[in-house]
Amino acid sequence: MMALMVHLKTVAHLRGRGDRIAKVTFRGLPFYSRIAENCEEVANFNETFRWPIASRLDGNEMLEIQVYNYSKVFSNRLVGTFCMVLQKVAEEGHLELTDTLIDDNNTSIKTSVTIEIRYQPMDGTVGMWSDGEFLDVPDDRDGMFAFETDSLLSGQSHGSGTSPGRSLQGSIPTFRKAGKGVFSAMKLGKIKSSKDDHKKGADEPAVLDMEDLDRKAMRLAGTLDPDTISLASVTAVTTNVSNKRSKPDIKMEPSSGRPVDYQISITVIEARQLIGLNMDPVVCVEIGDDKKYTSMKESTNCPYYNEYFVFDFHVPPDVMFDKIIKLSVIHSKNLLRSGTLVGTFKMDVGTVYSQPEHQFYHKWAILSDPDDITAGCKGYIKCDIAVVGKGDNIKTPHKANETDEDDIEGNLLLPEGIPAERQWARFYVKIYRAEGLPKMNTSIMANVKKAFIGENRDLVDPYVQVQFAGQKGKTSVQKSSYEPIWNEQVIFTELFPPLCKRLKVQIRDSDKVNDVAIGTHFIDLRKISNDGDKGFLPTLGPAWVNMYGSTRQYTLMDEHQDLNEGLGEGVSFRARLLVSIAVEILDTTSPEIISSTEVQVESVSNISESATGKIDEFFLFGSFLEATMIDRKIGDKPISFEITIGNYGNQIDGVSKPSLSKKKKKDGESEEEESELIQNSSEDEADEDSDLVSVSSTPLMKPVITDRNYFHLPYFEKKPCVYIKSWWQDQRRRLYNSNMMDKIADKLEEGLNDVQEIIKTEKAFPERRLRGVLEELSIGCSRFVTLANKDVNQAGRTKLDRERLKSCMREMDSMGQQAKQIRTQVKKNTVKDKLKLVQNFLQRLRFLADEPQHSIPDVFIWMMSNNKRIAYARVPSKDILYSIVDEETGKDCGKVKAVFLKLPGKKGFGHAGWTVQAKLELYLWLGLNKQRKDFLTGLPNGFEELKATKTGPGLQSVPPVSLVYNMKQVFQLRAHMYQARSLFAADSSGLSDPFARVFFSTHSQVTEVLSETLCPTWDQLLVFDDVELFGEASELRDDPPIIVVEIYDQDTVGKAEFIGRTFAKPTIKMCDEHYGPPRFPPQLEYYQIYRGNCTAGELLAAFELLQIGQGGRADLPPLEGPTDSERGPILPVPLGIRPVLSRYRIEVLFWGLRDLKRINLAQVDRPRVDIECAGRGVQSALIQNYKKNPNFSTLVKWFEVDLPENELLHPPLNIRVVDCRAFGRYILVGSHAVSSLRRFIYSTPDKNSNNWATAAKLMNGYMVLTNGGSQPRSSPSLSSRTFSRPAGDIVVNMDSDPGVRKMDTVVKLDAMSDAVVKVDMTEEENDKKKKKKKKKGGVEEEDETDERVLDWWSKYFASIETLKETLRAQEAAQAEAEEREDLEIAAEAADIKPDDLLLKGSKMKEKTKEKKSSKDKKKGLAADGSERRPVKTKVDELVVYNKELETEYGNFEDWLHTFNLYRGKAGDDDEHALDDDRIVGRFKGSLCMYKLPLSEEITREAGFDPNMGMFQSIPHNDPINVLVRVYVVRATELHPADINGKADPYIVIKLGKSEVKDKENYISKQLNPVFGKSFDIEATFPMESMLTVSVYDWDLVGTDDLIGETKIDLENRFYSKFRVTCGISSNYSLHGYNVWRDPMKPSQILAKLCKEGKIDGPHYGPGGKVKVANRIFTGPTEIEDENGLKKQTEEHLALAVLNHWEEIPRVGCKLVPEHVETRPLLNPDKPGIEQGRIEMWVDMFPMDMPAPGPAIDISPRKPKSFELRVVIWNTDDVILEDDAFMTGEKMSDIYVRGWLKGQQEDKQDTDVHYHSLTGEGNFNWRFVFPFDYLMAEEKIVISKKESMFSWDETEYKIPPRLTLQVWDADHFSADDFLGAIELDLNRFPRGAKTAKQCSIDMIRNEQELPTISIFKQKRVKGWWPFVARDENDEMELTGKVEAELHLLTAEEAEKSPVGLGRNEPDPLEKPNRPDTTFLWFLSPLKAIRYLVCNRYKWLIIKIVLALLLLIMLGLFLYSMPGYLVKKLLGA
Repeated sequence: MMALMVHLKTVAHLRGRGDRIAKVTFRGLPFYSRIAENCEEVANFNETFRWPIASRLDGNEMLEIQVYNYSKVFSNRLVGTFCMVLQKVAEEGHLELTDTLIDDNNTSIKTSVTIEIRYQPMDGTVGMWSDGEFLDVPDDRDGMFAFETDSLLSGQSHGSGTSPGRSLQGSIPTFRKAGKGVFSAMKLGKIKSSKDDHKKGADEPAVLDMEDLDRKAMRLAGTLDPDTISLASVTAVTTNVSNKRSKPDIKMEPSSGRPVDYQISITVIEARQLIGLNMDPVVCVEIGDDKKYTSMKESTNCPYYNEYFVFDFHVPPDVMFDKIIKLSVIHSKNLLRSGTLVGTFKMDVGTVYSQPEHQFYHKWAILSDPDDITAGCKGYIKCDIAVVGKGDNIKTPHKANETDEDDIEGNLLLPEGIPAERQWARFYVKIYRAEGLPKMNTSIMANVKKAFIGENRDLVDPYVQVQFAGQKGKTSVQKSSYEPIWNEQVIFTELFPPLCKRLKVQIRDSDKVNDVAIGTHFIDLRKISNDGDKGFLPTLGPAWVNMYGSTRQYTLMDEHQDLNEGLGEGVSFRARLLVSIAVEILDTTSPEIISSTEVQVESVSNISESATGKIDEFFLFGSFLEATMIDRKIGDKPISFEITIGNYGNQIDGVSKPSLSKKKKKDGESEEEESELIQNSSEDEADEDSDLVSVSSTPLMKPVITDRNYFHLPYFEKKPCVYIKSWWQDQRRRLYNSNMMDKIADKLEEGLNDVQEIIKTEKAFPERRLRGVLEELSIGCSRFVTLANKDVNQAGRTKLDRERLKSCMREMDSMGQQAKQIRTQVKKNTVKDKLKLVQNFLQRLRFLADEPQHSIPDVFIWMMSNNKRIAYARVPSKDILYSIVDEETGKDCGKVKAVFLKLPGKKGFGHAGWTVQAKLELYLWLGLNKQRKDFLTGLPNGFEELKATKTGPGLQSVPPVSLVYNMKQVFQLRAHMYQARSLFAADSSGLSDPFARVFFSTHSQVTEVLSETLCPTWDQLLVFDDVELFGEASELRDDPPIIVVEIYDQDTVGKAEFIGRTFAKPTIKMCDEHYGPPRFPPQLEYYQIYRGNCTAGELLAAFELLQIGQGGRADLPPLEGPTDSERGPILPVPLGIRPVLSRYRIEVLFWGLRDLKRINLAQVDRPRVDIECAGRGVQSALIQNYKKNPNFSTLVKWFEVDLPENELLHPPLNIRVVDCRAFGRYILVGSHAVSSLRRFIYSTPDKNSNNWATAAKLMNGYMVLTNGGSQPRSSPSLSSRTFSRPAGDIVVNMDSDPGVRKMDTVVKLDAMSDAVVKVDMTEEENDKKKKKKKKKGGVEEEDETDERVLDWWSKYFASIETLKETLRAQEAAQAEAEEREDLEIAAEAADIKPDDLLLKGSKMKEKTKEKKSSKDKKKGLAADGSERRPVKTKVDELVVYNKELETEYGNFEDWLHTFNLYRGKAGDDDEHALDDDRIVGRFKGSLCMYKLPLSEEITREAGFDPNMGMFQSIPHNDPINVLVRVYVVRATELHPADINGKADPYIVIKLGKSEVKDKENYISKQLNPVFGKSFDIEATFPMESMLTVSVYDWDLVGTDDLIGETKIDLENRFYSKFRVTCGISSNYSLHGYNVWRDPMKPSQILAKLCKEGKIDGPHYGPGGKVKVANRIFTGPTEIEDENGLKKQTEEHLALAVLNHWEEIPRVGCKLVPEHVETRPLLNPDKPGIEQGRIEMWVDMFPMDMPAPGPAIDISPRKPKSFELRVVIWNTDDVILEDDAFMTGEKMSDIYVRGWLKGQQEDKQDTDVHYHSLTGEGNFNWRFVFPFDYLMAEEKIVISKKESMFSWDETEYKIPPRLTLQVWDADHFSADDFLGAIELDLNRFPRGAKTAKQCSIDMIRNEQELPTISIFKQKRVKGWWPFVARDENDEMELTGKVEAELHLLTAEEAEKSPVGLGRNEPDPLEKPNRPDTTFLWFLSPLKAIRYLVCNRYKWLIIKIVLALLLLIMLGLFLYSMPGYLVKKLLGA
């Protein structure tokens, strides 16, 4: 039975006398104790309470004890309460503690309670320790387990010794290496349920320590390599054991503020559906302040531009990503007027950059009108946008589905997850007030003013500027106020969700001259909103945001002004601003809405003080335990350190802010006083506390010299302290939640680093460690959810707090679930994939942990000297914030942290930034003042407090001003500095003279200087004697201070230059421990050396710290004296630590040197190569004359060397090139360090494992055998696997029928094995499914089945199509794999059985199949469709690589490697991007190393040449003459070089001294030029082997500019075994477009290959078979010559073998096929940024062979001339626009206008059909449009001059679209546009038979209807609808036209000419128009009769009657008076 028992023992330190009673509550169930009567100080209760509990005890349930003064009459009065979280109890099962109570105000009182708690679960899991659950509890000396005091429990709690049932010593492996990657179960209070324990047996402990791994490996392997190494790099330092120290940050430099190169390229392709009639649109592209315009297209709503713009920027990343890209369409802009805006689209650069591949490709941007938000979409622009940073290379996606691109809705320019219909929303940014602003004016003026006016004014005039989505809004200026109050809101109207990620809020100081920023804050909208289905709109606050920037003292020229603009890390608090943000989605239909998007500013009501949380008093304490490594440049003036939080503590330049502190102080005091009265307290504690004066800086102290570079401060036993009281809104919950997530993330990151290390060092079981990591993650997540749950309904939360908490909990919950799932999927083979997934978790966690609403500002530590601020460190306040719950505490709170101070702002970049200004060992604690009693607990024990001199009664609560350590331990530190590798090159020679300086505490020592090396092996032991450390011995053992190692480069003059720095922790031996395994002697480890943020090498070293006991140094393990006589007194690394060596032989192949640059202006003439490794080496032969022949005469040399057994410890191998000058002088040309020799280790070919079954599997997996076509190429590394021979022969059966592409290749095996390899051709090759609609390659079905029409381009286009299809297939496969994985994961989550899963999966597949097949049917590709179609001629294909050939074939370094030689200092740009400038040449050669002695069977092989060693069968390296033939197909996406955004490119080819310039054939104004040229150059290898192909821009005046170039090393290609000299085509033919290019026939090539590879064969047999090395291949045996005669030939068979050469055992490899490669063009001025691409290939033919045939003709296809005749017969139902002149009746004067897109100036009109009253028009009018058309590309080619000033014509390619419009003619005003239709001549709907059947659906449902192509049909007649858009943007039918389209080629048109209109020849008859349409004044009577009789008969009758009536009435009125008079007078 589970139960919780609490034994309440005593309550002590009570006040007064009286009866006491206690109440103990758990889970809402209270027990009362008996009444302790009449007790004074102590009440002894001694009672036990027991709660039987049904559910397991949760770690965050609370136990509450309340103590009352008992009274019989009155109600009991509460003395105090004690609450505790039962986390420890849940883990331990038992706990005793004594702790103080707290009163109503949460302040602790003296009264304390002593209790003992026991928890007994059902299964007894708590307190039973299973092996491997807690692997690394530090084994304390006495076997007891004392908890650190910063545990969950406040006060002086201590664990109660060992619980029953666990002996510590046995179960815990001893601990070493400062707990590398170990996981301390203590930190994550985890409770294992019994279920888990049963599972444990299956897969070993999930949480593993390295040591454990090693031990397991030993068990498995029997013996383990003695010097196993752990690549500890940083991990050795980062993991703590004890919790007294937190880890240092190794990366020093802030990376954000540094400017970088960016290039943004935007292609505006076309626009569609623009709103407006007959417009002349221009697109304006605007980024930031740069604008560029396209050309204007006349009178069209769907202009086609295809124009390319490039913007270059050099700015910091933050600035770049906040820039707005704005695309707008402007109607009729010209020189005189700016035009009217149609619509705009906005997006920030960051959104584009975060897309996959950093780009949007062929997407449609939706235009909206910023001035009228009620209107809908104003049209679409199709564009590509790409953002390239340095080093990004952007792949142009080959869009698989080009036809679907016209589907606008499916391809919108929006990031994933954003809805297509975005709504307008208002963004309200409310600015309330600011505090703590700095002075922004000199005080001189102020003093003058004061003298005159007599008032003291604040020296700042602030206003706030908010920037969002390219718009700015400003509040009003508050004159001279440090605490301005605005209460205004800035309103932005923007589409939601916005495509701009950040909102910038900036406080600025208004000034007459120029306004400057005071501070800037960015609000990331992704952090204040959530787009999930339970998400929320962006909301923030009201909350304070803190702003940081430059230091606060005012100077006119602030050098750190950038910091105030938000660039780089702020170095000081500037101000805080109270803001809130809300978003309201607008209902654009409501009438009262303001339709403009202008920014508005309104005032808002004031906000209550408490809205942002209750103000509370915080207490910050800091203690400086050590200040070392102070830069000597500072000078030896006394130094002090100042700590500030906000403006508190800032003595120099904090603004005197009486208002702030007084106001708050008062509040604080009054509260305290009241509480005192209530309590009737007799203590002065509260009084004394309130006037506690903050001490924020340490006393001044003169520095003491450490060594040449650094000082230290002599803080020996006396450590200065600082403390600051400050008042802030109490929003700690926010920080707590961040801290919890940060801790989980840190733990995760550490675990992932471990896993990566294990994989990198090839240790055993990375999957177990990963499972452990996931286990930790899921526990951490669930722990977060339970802890965060507590504060779901806390007061003082903003909406964002609540929403964010919910979403964080959801995210963490799902992350925990996923982690559990993934954990079950981690297998040995999936580790790497899962690792990637888990890394996404890490990013997600880091993102969630970043709290957007600040509360307490960050803490700054400044070093001051001479009253100036020198260097600073910034510590986020959340990292040092205290909480009673362990997980919520900041990671550095109450811990000692090594803090490195750096220079502020830009000074911190580069060298200055890397020298540490000072290193502090700093202890910080920040928390509520009322919780402050624990603030000293984390300090190393053994100190006494020294208080300030002021004495007072309540002394114990005053913080100390310094701590005095009376405990001191003496140690000896031994630093075993073995070697460093891959160091940074610091000298101009490209090498360094490195030495290392080791710092520990206040000591430092250096190793010796080794000259001229990047890989020094110091092999030196540095001994530091008498190192004094203060504190308790046991604590120091677990947690020693860190060691800093700095590597310098010694210079002959001047100061040594900094190379890099690393940290390490020593292994510690106390005097009572034994010096022996497993911890001693320590192992060498690798430590990563950092220089700024970049890595600068690795250090291999070991550090041990040995305590010196009473016996002095005699007790320490002995040091061997210096053994080397020549090294003098230098101690070597002792034997147990240095690695075990073996004898290796290293063979070096010296081939030659290339491209050596001049050294000191002198040419290199007689170079030599020196190879050195581990002190041994070999020199090459001397090259006698580098100019004549740069190759070496002796090819192979070798040397023997002793190297460590462990490959990871192998020293680097150095290659140096020296030039031998006269008189025995040597000059270093350049050097190269091969850091890892692993790839050159020779291993004997394994005879057993490569049997053919595995080979068959391989082939099944990777190789697709085809007879021709595009083989999806397998990677050569794979194919070069050697397969040893099986017993029987293997038949590889090729399908010989060339018409059918589907083929099965069956590889039959010998009788013993039964594997049959069946390789199916990929589906899409099945009847090469070219789309019926869209045919690339010009392979026409009806007329062009003829071979003669096919040319090289047919082949090229067919291949590109195949490339796209393979890419598409890959995409589909990838998607399917992802879908499968999702299914698996879903299944696991729901615990579905695998069988159900299969069912589900298959159903899903069926669904997708249905979808697919329906699509296919639409396209006319359904399977049955293929039979009906005429069989398409098969085009032979080549392979189009969308990258360089080198990447596909491993740089062709199959036996010849290229080593770049470096010289000169390394650039400090990020990641050494500028290393290319340091290359001074290349060494070609290779290495091979193997252990001696070598087995004999190798040397015994036939033909083994002992001189060549392992480099057998290598060609000779004498000079050889080669004909190089370069084919350049085309270039794409060139960087524009002219002002008009275009370029005039031409090709230049350089090889050695020869240069071919193709300047006269430049292509005018093209960024995608098709060159189609081949160039022949003769060259001599090795002198001329680097081919440069450049694209230049032709200029009329001035020099031509280089656009970009690509370099190809021809020599490596020429000698490679992949045979790159001339690609092997898929089929052999003697004539036609696919003629064989190589001078050697396939059979000759095959014979040569067999001879070189010593392979049996080829044997040609009957029946089309050939046998090579026991593989049998089949193929056709006949060939046709030009005359169609068939001949017998073996070439097809030979070619079949060559195409499958990779299957030949031992020597087989993939031979390079006939191909086109795509190479990026680079420009040396813009390193790393692609300037375009070029498609090309190179053939090489040795001159000593027969000459090759003529080059293939690849000149671009000439467009074919066509004539399109369009006859407009009739129109019908045209809307009537005019009112008739006399009768007001509706009618129209109709005419039709037509043109071909791109030829608007040649538009043609019919005559006018006047006065159509029914919308019918009769024309019989013919338009004739001649045009040039490229069949293959489906584009019309137009050449025209762009403007009057153009030098030459520009060629445009435009899709063939015919536009017909119907107009209403007006005599005096402009004609009215009525409607239009645009027909794409390749695919347009078939016309309707009659006018009735013709409807608007023909356009609306264009996608569904069958389409036809005029190029196939030739002649089409029918009715088509005219449409226009009405006011609501709906399409409406405005007429119908009967037209006939007739297409003829130019020749046919010449034979049968026709006239325009109704002219001769072949005139059309006059239309029969009704007679009313003739003008009425020609036959007026007729017209009138018509009008009267027909239409107006009744109207006229009515009018006549009405007139009669009127006349009668008039007469009546006229005569009435007369009659009346008569009557009256009686006359």
